[in-house]
Amino acid sequence: MTDREPYTPGPARGAEIRKDGEKWTLVLVRELRHPPEKVWQALTDPAHLREWAPFDADRSLGTVGTTVKLTTVGPPTPRVTETRVARADAPEMLEYQWGDFDMRWELEALGGGTRLTLWTNIGRRFIAMGAAGWHICFDVLDRLLGGTPIGRLVGPEAIKFGGWQRLNAEYAKQFDAEAPNWPSPPAQKS
Repeated sequence: MTDREPYTPGPARGAEIRKDGEKWTLVLVRELRHPPEKVWQALTDPAHLREWAPFDADRSLGTVGTTVKLTTVGPPTPRVTETRVARADAPEMLEYQWGDFDMRWELEALGGGTRLTLWTNIGRRFIAMGAAGWHICFDVLDRLLGGTPIGRLVGPEAIKFGGWQRLNAEYAKQFDAEAPNWPSPPAQKS
């Protein structure tokens, strides 16, 4: 059972952008109250991913060399991409591609919890939107692992959610990027 009514995301935090040549990388850091082994399972197990991630996986992402189909959740026509897990050092580092996005997850033990860091390449004009989306995914993940699931909130459903709209504007300001009036795509700013 899920209950989203009491959920309101906190302020935009724990995100930064890096530029290397023409490549932009969004880096998100979140401290979770759960041990790395539990977080690792949520990052790699298809049943857990269905509860919080913006994609479904047809098999575990926990083994190097495994080919996994990832299906984007929410769009009118699901986008299916195939990836090969490039790195899976449980419960510390996970690397794979999701479509055109390089995904690198680092899990660092922190007391009884985990510092979770995600690095993903992203187009400059989508940085604030991506940060807002992953912020909400991380909140949903934290509640799922804590035993109080609120249900996956991704894609068009997330964009209609007022908390996403606020986060998008806050991250746009933080990153000195233009926040769009959704559904128009954001203006590119160099």
